[in-house]
Amino acid sequence: MDDSRPRLGISACLLGENVRYDGGHKLDRFLRDTLGKFVDWVPVCPETECGLPVPRESMHLEGTPESPRLVTIRSRTDHTDRMIRWAEKRLKRLESESLCGFVFKSRSPSSGIRDIKIYSEKGHPIAKGSGVFAGLFMKKFPLLPVEDEGRLHDPALRENFIERLFVYRRWKDFLRESPSVKGWMDFHADHKLLIMAHSPAALKTLGQIVADADPSRFEAGVERYFRTLMPALGLIATPRKNTNVLHHVLGYFKKDLTPDEKQEMLETIGRYHQGFIPLIVPVTLLNHHVRKYRQPYLGRQHYLNPHPAELMLRNHV
Repeated sequence: MDDSRPRLGISACLLGENVRYDGGHKLDRFLRDTLGKFVDWVPVCPETECGLPVPRESMHLEGTPESPRLVTIRSRTDHTDRMIRWAEKRLKRLESESLCGFVFKSRSPSSGIRDIKIYSEKGHPIAKGSGVFAGLFMKKFPLLPVEDEGRLHDPALRENFIERLFVYRRWKDFLRESPSVKGWMDFHADHKLLIMAHSPAALKTLGQIVADADPSRFEAGVERYFRTLMPALGLIATPRKNTNVLHHVLGYFKKDLTPDEKQEMLETIGRYHQGFIPLIVPVTLLNHHVRKYRQPYLGRQHYLNPHPAELMLRNHV
């Protein structure tokens, strides 16, 4: 196992394991074959791991979003308590896995993270909520990036999720390798532009938290910082916000670029802002100038290289 690679939990059926109620799977080739080159998967199937057979009777949720019940549709067997007992033990084991995120199966009564239909005893949909295991997982790990494979088909949501899991990995590296005020300040400095692309307001708040860093209250300070950071990164970096960051980066070259290079950069940013080209184009051009003009501060900014280029995530946003 490579400790530098993010470890992600995943619904086992998404890796092609035949664990679904009908004996089949829901293989997602992007997750297994593309993202899988850069992460280590920890597969989980709540229904089979809690002791249910394959194949098995299909189930749905009944009750309320706050306390859903996992009930078989035909025989009306309630498996909620069995699932909860298993989940409590499994979540304790997952704590030791050092996860950086989790990809859940959409529309699953055990693993869906949102908009799972909740039915009345007469079979009428009355509300929506989370699957039993997914709900317990998110309560146990509230800051961990989670998503379902259905939403990951959206390029913006996919880029956002994968960006967050790599930030989470770097945060864990910081806590393991350099847990000091200096290391904390370096982490913040390296992520300033990335945070700005999601929330300028959060960047200001986070900067103040770091500025107030006190070695005697280090643990409380970094916890407050991280609890502010992760929700902020969950906000989508829109073209408008990215354009603001791109112009901000361009400002670092005001003494370096020739008039023609500056004009080319402005035109490229403008075309991105108008939706004619993807984000990868202005970012690639900026990376070229960072290297050409040896900009050390920009060279350390994760905004310009937030995740493996081979994933081509910014080719589509």
